[in-house]
Amino acid sequence: MSEVDLLVRPAWQAADLGRPMPASPHAVSMSLPRWADVVGYEEKTPEVMRRLTSGYPRFLIHPLVQALARQIAGARPALPFPSMTVARRAADFVRRSSGAPAEVMVRDGACAVATDDPGFLSLKAFWQHTGLIVSSREAQARLAGPVQSAPDGAAEVRRALRRHLAGFYDCPEEDVFLTPTGMAAQFAALRAVQRRLPGVPTAQLGFPYVDTLKLQQKLGVDGILLHNFDTVEHDLHDLMHRERLAACFCEIPGNPVLRSVDATRIGPLLRAHDVPLIVDDVVATPFNINVMGHADLVATSLTKFVVGRGDAMGGALICNRRSPWYAALRQAVEAEHEELLWWEDAVVIEGEAGGFPERMRRHNANGLLLAERLRKHPGVERVWYPKWETAEAYEAVRRPGGGWGALLSFLPRDAAVRSAGVYERLAVCKGPSLGTTFTLACPFTLMAHYTELDWADTCGVPRNLIRLSVGLEDPEDLWRRLETALAPDPVSRQGVGPPGPRP
Repeated sequence: MSEVDLLVRPAWQAADLGRPMPASPHAVSMSLPRWADVVGYEEKTPEVMRRLTSGYPRFLIHPLVQALARQIAGARPALPFPSMTVARRAADFVRRSSGAPAEVMVRDGACAVATDDPGFLSLKAFWQHTGLIVSSREAQARLAGPVQSAPDGAAEVRRALRRHLAGFYDCPEEDVFLTPTGMAAQFAALRAVQRRLPGVPTAQLGFPYVDTLKLQQKLGVDGILLHNFDTVEHDLHDLMHRERLAACFCEIPGNPVLRSVDATRIGPLLRAHDVPLIVDDVVATPFNINVMGHADLVATSLTKFVVGRGDAMGGALICNRRSPWYAALRQAVEAEHEELLWWEDAVVIEGEAGGFPERMRRHNANGLLLAERLRKHPGVERVWYPKWETAEAYEAVRRPGGGWGALLSFLPRDAAVRSAGVYERLAVCKGPSLGTTFTLACPFTLMAHYTELDWADTCGVPRNLIRLSVGLEDPEDLWRRLETALAPDPVSRQGVGPPGPRP
C-alpha cells in the first residue's frame, strides 16, 4: 500500500504482518499488527521473522543491504558501510568490544566489515547505535555496478536540503551537517565533544531514547543516566561537582512519555560548568520548538516528520553560532564530517522538506484533538502529551504559533489485561517509527526495552503503554477508530512481556 492508501486502508490486521509501510522497497516501517507479533519480533521467533521482508533499517538489515554484504564479503558474517573511515571504525569496535576478528573488505569501491558469528553481534551494535549505515537506495545502486561518483546535481540537492534546514533552525547553511540517519547526527555530536575533551564522560538528562544512551555507553567514555525529570537539575548539579562532563544529551520532549528537561534552567547551569548541551528535537520538530537559545548542538532525524512518507533515512547536526563553544565544536564536527547521506535519499528528503511546515500544522491539530479526547475517555488511565507533561519546560522553548506535536502515549485502564486487546482492535497502521503522514501505533516500551521492562517501570515508563504517532487522516475518523479499540474487551488478554534485568 502506498503512503496515500495507508491513510484510508491501514495495515492493522493479522494478515498484514510484515507488510512494508508504505509499499516501497525503501520503507522504514513494517506492520506488527498484534501484541504477540511485537513479542515475536523481539524474541526473533521464526513465525514472525519469516514474514518480515524489511523493517526499520538500523534494527532489521534490509535485503538489499544483505545482498551487498554478500557481494563484498561472500558467505562471511558482514555488513557494508558508507566509507572506509566508518568501516575501519566499525572493525575497531568489533575487535575492542568482542575480541573477534574483523576485516575491512573493498569491492568495486564499496566497503564492508567481515567477522565471525560472535563478532557479528558487535558489528550490528555499531550499525544500530551509530546509525552509520548504508541505505537501501545506496545498496541498490551499488549492486547494479560500480559507483564512481555522485551524478551532476547531487551536490546541489544536498545544498538545497541544507538551505531548507537552515531556514527551519534560523541558522546559516554552513552550520548544517547532513548525516545518513538521526543517530549518526548524535554520534557526530558525541565525537565532537570527545574531540574537545578526550576521556571525559557524558550524561543523559531524562528518560532516554534507547540508542542515544547506548551510544554514549558503548562508543563514548560513559553515559551517566539522570532519568528523573523531577530531580534532574539537582542531580546534575551534584554530578558536576563530583566529576567533569564532556557534554549532556537530552530530548525535548522525550520518548515515549513526552517529558522535557527545562533548557532555560539547565542551559545556564551547564555553561557555568563548561558543559555543552546537545538537544534532540525529533519529536517536537523545529516547527514547534526553538532550542537555539540553549542548545550548543542540535541532532535531529529527517526520517520522521520532515520526510513524512516513511521511505527515506537521513539526519542532520546543527552547530549553534550562539554557543560559547561554537568555534571549537564546529571545527571538531567539520574535521570528521563526510558527506554520507546518499544522494538519492537526499533527493527524496529535499523534495518533501518544502511541505513539512504545512504538514506539521495539520499533525499538531490532529495530535492535540486526539490527546484531549483520550484524556477524557473513561477507558484511559493516563495520557502523556507535551501540553501537560513538564508543560513549563516545553512552553519555554515553544515557538509562537508552534504546537505540541503529533506524538502521544496512553495507558488503557487495567492495562495489564486490556492493552493487547486495545492495540489489536486499533484500526491504524502498527509498527516502528513515527512522523509518517499515516498514523502509526506501537507498544513502544515493549519494543524498545523488551529486556529491561522492570527497569523501565521504575523510571515511570509503563510496559503496557501504547504510543501513537498521529497522522493526517480525518481526525473524526481517527477518533472513531480509537473509540472502537477502547470498547470493553470481548475476551480479556494478558498484555505484558517478560521481566528483564536492569541495564
